[in-house]
Amino acid sequence: MAGSVQASMAERMARVVPGGVNSNVRLEVADRFVARGLGARIWDVDGNDYVDYVLGQGPAFLGHAHPRILARVQAEIAHGMTFGAQSEVELLAAEALIDALGWAEMVRIGMTSTETVQAAFRLARTRTGRPLFLRFRGQYHGWLDNVLISPAEPTPAPASRGQLPEALDQSITIEWNDVASLRGTLDRHGDRIAAVITEPMMLNAGAILPEAGFLETIRAECSARGILLILDETITGFRLGPRGAVGRFGVVPDLAIYGKAVAGGFPASVLAGSAELMSEFASGTNHSGTFNANVLACAAIVAAMEVMADGEVHATVEATGSDLMDQIRSLLSERDLPVQVRGLPAAFHLSYDDDLPVRNYADLLRGDAARYGRLVHAARDHGLWLTGRGIWYVSAAHDRTTTADTLERLARAIAVAETGAVRA
Repeated sequence: MAGSVQASMAERMARVVPGGVNSNVRLEVADRFVARGLGARIWDVDGNDYVDYVLGQGPAFLGHAHPRILARVQAEIAHGMTFGAQSEVELLAAEALIDALGWAEMVRIGMTSTETVQAAFRLARTRTGRPLFLRFRGQYHGWLDNVLISPAEPTPAPASRGQLPEALDQSITIEWNDVASLRGTLDRHGDRIAAVITEPMMLNAGAILPEAGFLETIRAECSARGILLILDETITGFRLGPRGAVGRFGVVPDLAIYGKAVAGGFPASVLAGSAELMSEFASGTNHSGTFNANVLACAAIVAAMEVMADGEVHATVEATGSDLMDQIRSLLSERDLPVQVRGLPAAFHLSYDDDLPVRNYADLLRGDAARYGRLVHAARDHGLWLTGRGIWYVSAAHDRTTTADTLERLARAIAVAETGAVRA
């Protein structure tokens, strides 16, 4: 990297932006600068190309620079971006979302899922009059004080300097896929719990599926105890299918949060629910934001819903992702490497681990994160854009060509990473 355009940019960036990044998630790639993306590939400012399985941490589900998304956005923003009143494309976006989801009656459109989670919490407190939230270890619901927790600890603990520990007094955290713990916690604290919030599938960490009946049990327990069920579909929404995890697993929440794939790579988030519940926002429960439902976001949502409407996108991702997972398993098996490949074709996880099941975050900690980190570092140097936490996102733009390129580049990266591991 010495003498490269990227090295120069990284040096300049570090002088004007803390850590050289505008999101701490990017600290692991502070030395990398992307010039452009198209489909399933990105190119850095030095001209190196990468097959991309980060997809901007998930949003580019349709691929980078999708022509229909760009065309609709460009046409709409030519007339302005935000007006302090409603726009037609805002109405079209809301209608398209409700039609696509199939279960929700009303939506509110925001900018980020971090803020939309807070809107869902406020609505849950309004409805129940209760202060607490039950959540699951290893799941991420934003970076604000009351939700950012250290997954290394089994009980809620701050994950950042400067974070108010008392803000976490609102949270009770248990392990995923643990029905006994769920029921025991609800028995002890249920009369003070406003909502259970969960990813319907753990995708931020581990690509861990819900065990048979687990989501159904959460739904039944919430209904019986007057507790709201909030599904955080920031990652799963529109990625696991045209109706997200609700369509895939058949469990309908009281509220759901959507982000990332909802707008084809553009910044937008959505809170969805019943008309009876969502109407609280018009009756004294505040939800505000200058850039909520701006023209850019809403145009992107409308176009994304159109592109995904017929199901072909998801069929393509299922086929491509399934083949990719199988071929990666074969490659790893040939080299006798103890790596698990688990999850769904649209988003799967790799970790150096034994063959025991991974049911929750505690199980995920078994993996050799340092060894996987060496592989990721080598992969980036060989043209694979991967994230260090093990998740691989597949887009509608990935195909047989990208799979072939991936396997060839991954094989070379493994050779370097494993040789380095032996030397160390």
